[in-house]
Amino acid sequence: MKAAIMTAVGAELTVDDVDLDEPRAGEVRVDLAHVGVCHSDLHYLDGSLRTGLPVILGHEAAGVVGAVGPGVTDLSPGDRVVLTMAPSCGRCYWCARDERTLCQRFAGMVGGAYPDGSTRLTWKGEPVRRGLVLSAFAQSTVVPAEAAVRVPDDVPTEIAAVVGCAVQTGFGAVFNTARVPAGSSIVVSGLGAVGLSIIQAAVVAGATTVVAADLNASRRERALTLGATHAVDPSTDPVDKLARSLTDGRGADFAFDAVGRGDVVESLMKATRNGGTTVMVGIPSTSDTVTVRALVHAFYEKKLIGCYLGSANAHRDFPRILDLWRAGRLDLAGMVTARRPLHEINEAIVDLRAGTGVRTVLELGS
Repeated sequence: MKAAIMTAVGAELTVDDVDLDEPRAGEVRVDLAHVGVCHSDLHYLDGSLRTGLPVILGHEAAGVVGAVGPGVTDLSPGDRVVLTMAPSCGRCYWCARDERTLCQRFAGMVGGAYPDGSTRLTWKGEPVRRGLVLSAFAQSTVVPAEAAVRVPDDVPTEIAAVVGCAVQTGFGAVFNTARVPAGSSIVVSGLGAVGLSIIQAAVVAGATTVVAADLNASRRERALTLGATHAVDPSTDPVDKLARSLTDGRGADFAFDAVGRGDVVESLMKATRNGGTTVMVGIPSTSDTVTVRALVHAFYEKKLIGCYLGSANAHRDFPRILDLWRAGRLDLAGMVTARRPLHEINEAIVDLRAGTGVRTVLELGS
């Protein structure tokens, strides 16, 4: 199969032939149709997150089951599926507490291999690491059956793909991690695909004041069309001052960092009210830190919480998201602003770095 291989930090991806093993017990092969190019992939390409090399990245994907391994009974060849990079066993300590993204059984796969150390991938006779569990910048991938969620035939695979990461993360940050109640005031910093998904989910949840912050004017305009009540350039208008001015001086009930930077998180903590909650949704670099003013944080009962992939249970949340899309309450088609074939993946990454559009999806049949 063709795949895009990362060979060095800062280098362009190499599109070449890669060998993929057939699925083993409990696994499925998915022949991919659409794959989103996400900022989390960019972290590895730019070196702010580290992984072994060579590696195939890509984790926002949908396609069709091509083969199933022994013991797989709930999926069959021909099933249309969307993938999640946080499969869960449903039985470990964390899964039993509905903390599915922290599943102990599959946690080790984030390191680039299956629990037995194999990757199911070889290039020029040598093993290739699995990027973000799924290694989806490829025509096919082999994944645990738990990572594949069946979707109805009427769901376009490019829409299903963006549900797998951006929408799952934004929706889950609101409904699972923060549990935003109706009537809330919120601030969202960073209006890429995840931030815009947070905006949409907050509107569905019934938030009445929704402040959208981004340096990119076109993204601010897009946020307003999706339900944001205010949009601001944080470089000229501090979000904490705006949040207080809109809430009788209190500050926002909730603030969401969809950028993945410590200084942004610190600014959002200032934007929340006493007792308010700041949610770290974006993925920071390994060297980044957040400084908390201890006395203020404790005395005023402010909360700072982490959010990985929307604290999601994919098998529960994907159908909820698609039901809202069918009802016209979530705009998923509008998240996809460009389409490219696999051999143009490096051009898609250039667009991502430049902040062009919202989400580029790779069409793997091209």
